[in-house]
This record gives sequence, structure tokens and C-alpha cells, in this order.
Amino acid sequence: MLLTNNLGYPRVGAFRELKKANEAYWAKKISAQELLQAGLKIREGNWKTQKDAGIDLIPSNDFSFYDQVLDLTLTVGAIPAQYQSLLNNEDKGYNLDLYFAMARGFQQDGVDVTAMEMTKWFDTNYHYIVPEFVKNQEFKLTSEKFLNEYNEAKSLGIETKPVLIGPISYLLLGKEKESGFNRIDLIDKLVPVYEEILGKLAAAGAKYVQIDEPFLALDIDDATRALYTSVFTKLAAAAQDIKIIVTTYFEALRDNEETALNLPVYAVHVDLVRGENQLDTILAKVPASLTLSLGVVEGRNIWKNDYEKSLAQIKKAVDALGKDRVLVGPSSSLLHVPFDLDNEDNEESLPKEVKNWLAFAKQKLAEVKDLAILAEGDVDAKTAERFEANKAAAEDRRTSSLIHKPEVKERTANITDDDAKRTSSFAARKEAQQAKFNLPAFPTTTIGSFPQTKDVRKWRADLKKGAITQEQYDKEIAEETERTIRLQEQLDIDVLVHGEFERNDMVEYFGEQLAGYAFTKNGWVQSYGSRCVKPPVIYGDVYRPADMTVRWSSYAQTLTNRPVKGMLTGPVTILQWSFVRNDQPRSTTTYQIALAILDEVQALEKAGIKIIQIDEPAIREGLPLRKADHQQYLDWAVRSFRVSSSNVDDDTQIHTHMCYSEFNDIIEDIAAMDADVITIETSRSQMELLDAFAADFKYPNDIGPGVYDIHSPRVPSTEEMVELLRKAKAVVPAEQLWVNPDCGLKTRAWPETKAALEAMVEAAKILRAE
Repeated sequence: MLLTNNLGYPRVGAFRELKKANEAYWAKKISAQELLQAGLKIREGNWKTQKDAGIDLIPSNDFSFYDQVLDLTLTVGAIPAQYQSLLNNEDKGYNLDLYFAMARGFQQDGVDVTAMEMTKWFDTNYHYIVPEFVKNQEFKLTSEKFLNEYNEAKSLGIETKPVLIGPISYLLLGKEKESGFNRIDLIDKLVPVYEEILGKLAAAGAKYVQIDEPFLALDIDDATRALYTSVFTKLAAAAQDIKIIVTTYFEALRDNEETALNLPVYAVHVDLVRGENQLDTILAKVPASLTLSLGVVEGRNIWKNDYEKSLAQIKKAVDALGKDRVLVGPSSSLLHVPFDLDNEDNEESLPKEVKNWLAFAKQKLAEVKDLAILAEGDVDAKTAERFEANKAAAEDRRTSSLIHKPEVKERTANITDDDAKRTSSFAARKEAQQAKFNLPAFPTTTIGSFPQTKDVRKWRADLKKGAITQEQYDKEIAEETERTIRLQEQLDIDVLVHGEFERNDMVEYFGEQLAGYAFTKNGWVQSYGSRCVKPPVIYGDVYRPADMTVRWSSYAQTLTNRPVKGMLTGPVTILQWSFVRNDQPRSTTTYQIALAILDEVQALEKAGIKIIQIDEPAIREGLPLRKADHQQYLDWAVRSFRVSSSNVDDDTQIHTHMCYSEFNDIIEDIAAMDADVITIETSRSQMELLDAFAADFKYPNDIGPGVYDIHSPRVPSTEEMVELLRKAKAVVPAEQLWVNPDCGLKTRAWPETKAALEAMVEAAKILRAE
């Protein structure tokens, strides 16, 4: 019998129950016990859902209150020194105060620590907390979460497969906090903790353990590659009778095939969605002792599986290996897709025809089970009926008139190189912009959004429900916008923003106004911690039917003599943070979005908005995981940004913003975007990210390195920000520096926002005086 193998399940709950519980705990509205109970309820529901779907290998330890990498950091005791005072050695579970301090910072009872650094999980929009290592790093088993959750499921009568991030990938996901060593050299200290973990799971009766080693699908050096066999030989011995499944995802194995397929383990999982062409070469190399787990159902997008295509792959593997050596599963954890399509009932935002093309996490479990049954050959009537329905949905999507717009395709095909160039050089533009705006040295601004309070969110919800009229809603938004403009003037910020109170999300807001998009009601996906997003669905050709942002930006500008930035989201980010159609190249879809954004840029300029920010926080995130594929992506990604931003006057100043990213290897491409000002998140790394902008490559345009971390509730002092700005000034010429927070302030509260911005402006004034 073909076994079904799920890699991970969404943990936020069908209706964001985890987000609500976490935030209630942080606000001291519920106890730790109540938070733990909320987590248990989600886990139990997930396990039962998977069991009911007929999944054979059900994951445990894939749940997290914040982030699975942070969970492992706590488990192996890699707790940075500044947090040690919060460690409760009696708590072998979640150690919540310590755990959340590492994730969010902590500022009470005489303890004041910043949060650990956060960055993107490979090329997804999920963020993880970066492990920190020192030269004399020690590891010890500090949490038994992995064991506790296995036993929880067992008590329900559900046998699960505990999930661990592998030791090599864990080290590679981290960073050295001091010089003089390579973090991968810590492997000999780390492996004994894994051996202890596996010993405890073996004693508890675990039959399978999933060890994620995604770096086996990435570029790794020979020394790292050589570690895999020796490390997994030790782990296999410690596991005793446990069957280890080494899991890879997000890319093909390529030059790591020999290494992965010859590990002394029960099975290796491969991603046949991102690496769909690797099966033939893999099958030729699979040793007789190895089982192959096939990731055929897309774990990162929401389109229905093409049963016929997947069955061809499964049958090819079965013919080569036999049924007992093939597992069927999703390409990756289902963490990256929404919970349940059955919770979508709004046909205005998600038309019935489009909904019929989709599958969320619960539906993907059914797809995995269907494929196993269909490949097995003994097909019952209901499965046969679903197979026919799957083929009909695929044909309907191929021929639907909802999707294809000839005029959009023609305009996209006619983009020229001139459409992607500013008229003048940056030096000439900067002179024109300074003459227009007369900004001081170290000009201050924010990234765009201001706190979206409960009142703001309630107005939006009331409007949707019909509880208030559009006129009442507009009046509230106008008053909130004016209050925010007055506050920024009072704080003496140089370039203002309108606050974005009318916006639900920086991508969803634009998608709602672009043709070719559909929207879910409960399609929530975790971005980081309690932050969830509801990615819109690009199902067809994209264009802009009308103005999207002009009204509120123009209104804000009438309230002040200071410049107000128009705030837009860039084409690559709109692409990356949506569920993207998979029936045409991503580059084509991005160019369609770029032209829509260009239309909005020109409308803002015509309305008198002369500073326009086009956020591209996801441009680094979209970079392919293999270096050989980088340039092709960067060529169209950078060009699409330039298409969206180039056809404007010299004295129109274009800003862009980017989130936590390593820029060193793509800095020339970032410069090629030719934004007049780039703002980046740098505070958690203590300005280390600026090295990319100032080391071997001198970034030519203006830079605003974030001087405080908006993902943490703590309020930094003026002195902290001054110190960060001095670090920035040491590597970037003062005349190129702007002063701003790390990111938008949407998730923060007003008191901390005011205090932090007041300190930020004071820091800028101190630098001017110096």
C-alpha cells in the first residue's frame, strides 16, 4: 500500500485562533495556562483532521507559538547570554517568558533586552528567528516540546511523526555573533543533543521521525556536503528502530543527489513541484535500501493538483521502486497555505468558478490521499468521481474567459528598454529634488503605515457588514488621517505619510482594486509570530481599472505644507505576497502589475504628490535558491520595478523599502533599481546589513537604514538610535543618509509609536548638530 506522508500543517487555526491567543497573552488578558490550552486545542484539531483525511504519517512538533526555528533554539539550549536570566530550568516545555523575549524583546522588571534578528525562511514570506552562535557555543537539551507533543497525540490514539529541523540546516540558518570561527564547525557539539532527542523519542515508541534538511536542495560547499553522511550515521544509530525521513523542499537536489540518496536513512523526501524535472535522474540513483517520498502536491500555492500529471510521476517511481518504497505527500509543509477552502462563502470576492480551481491545506490532504489511491490502482467509486471532477476543473481553468485579456497581453508585450529608464542621472535628479523640497541633512520619515487601532479595524469591519455607511467610514478615516498628519508635524518629521488607515494589507489593498484578482475571507497564512496575512489570488491578466490611492494621499497633502509620500506596493512584492497563477511565467504577471503601478504613480504625480514610495520588501525574497538561477530572475525583477517607477519627472522623488535581507550578493542589482531613496531594515543586525552598501560596492543613491525595530514593543532610547546612526555614518556618506524606523508602524500601539518617533527625530537633530 502506498503510504501518505504530510510534512507539516498550518498552526494559526482556521480563524487565527493562535494569533488571538498570543496577543491576549502578551496583553496580559489571559494566563500562560490559557495560552497553552489554546495551542493544545489547535494541535488536537490538526491531528484529527489529518487522521480523518487518511494520512498515514502525521507530523507532530510542527506546531509553534511563534517560530519553529526559535523552538529548536530553545530545545538545544542555544540561548544568547542576554536572555539567560529569563530561563526557567524547571520548565522543560515552552518557557514562554524566555521564548517570547527572544522573539519580541523584553522590557520590564529591570530587564531590557532587544529581540533576536529575524529574516525570511528561504524564498517564502514566512520569517524565522535567526539562531546566534559564539565561538565557545555549548548546546544542551533545554526543552522537551518534541516529546511532549508526540505524547499528546499518542494519548489521543494518534501515532505521529515528530518533525525536527536537521542539525546541519539549523547551523546554516544561524549566524556567527563573533569572528574567528565558522558556525558549521559547531556540528560536533550539536549532534549529541540530537542523539539525546532521538533516544527519548525511541524510548517513547516513535516509529518515524522527519528531519528537515532543506540545505540539501541549495548550494553548499564540499566540506558541508561531506558532513551529511557522518552526521546521519550518528543520528541513525541513536534513532534505534525509528525510521528517519530526511526532508528536502523548495528546490531540486541537483548536485547534492548523490549525498542525499546515499544517507543511511529510511527515506528521502524530494520536491517534485519546484524540482519537477529531477525524478528521472533520482530514480536512476536510488539505492535498494531507500524509500522515496514524492512531494507532488504543491505546498506553497493554492491551485488544485493536476491529478494526471502527478499520477504520471508517482507511477514512474512505483514502476522503478515498487509500492512499498514510495510515499506520496505535499512538496513542503502546508504551513504556507490557508487552512480550509470550505470556510470560503463569499462569491463576490471569490467567484464560484475561481474557487473550483483552488485547494487549501485540508483539501490538499484529500488530494494526497486521492493520488495514493489512484496510483495504487484499486479505485473506489467516490475517488474515481473526484478524479473526473479534477480533470473537469483543470479544463475549465484552461479555457475560462475570466482569465485572458488580449489588450493587457499586448501592452505587456510592447514594453521597451526606454520604459525602464529615468530621464536623467541620479545626481541631476537629486539636485532637482533638493531644490524642490529643501530637506535638511539626515531627513526624517516613516515607512508608511501608522497604528491600526481596534477602532480603525472596527470601522473597516462595520463598513463591510453594512453597519456604517461609506460616508461615515470616510469621515472617520479623514479624521484619523488628519490627527496623524498633525502628530507628524508636532514631532517635526520632514517627509510625512498619510498613515494608510484605509488599507487592510499592503498587498491585499491593491489587489482588491486590480482586475485579475480574487480574495478569500479566511485565507490566513502566518508571516511571523502572530502576524497573519491573507494573500490575494492572481487568477487572470492584471490591470488597473481606476485610481487606487490618489484620494487619501491628496487629501493628506492638503493638510500640510510638508511633503507627503504617496505609498504604493511594488510589482515584485505584489507578486510574491499573492497566490500567483501558475499557467504563465511569473515574469509576465509581474510586468502586468508593473504597468498597473506605473499608471498609479503617474496619477499621483499629476495630483501633486511628488514623493512616491514603491515598496519592494520581497525582491530579495523572490531570489531563486540556487545562484545559477539568480540573474535571470534579477533581470526581470529589477526591470519590472523600473517600469513601474521610471516615467516621471526628475523632481519626483522615488523611494523604495526592503525588509530583512542579505544584500551583499545582489547589491549591484539593488542599485540598478535606481530608486532615489532606499530604506532598509537594519536595527536588529546593528547596522551590519549596511556593509553591503558601503564595502566593495559604493551604493550611489540615498539610503535610510532603520534605526529602531518596529517588530518589538520596546521603545529604544535616543542614545541607541544616535549610536546606530553613527555606525551608519561611518560606512555611508552623511549626505546620503535618511533617518527612519525599520518598517511600517501598523502593528504598534500609539504610545510606543509616539515615544519612539520623538526619540528618532531627536537622534537625527543630534547628528545634524555634529
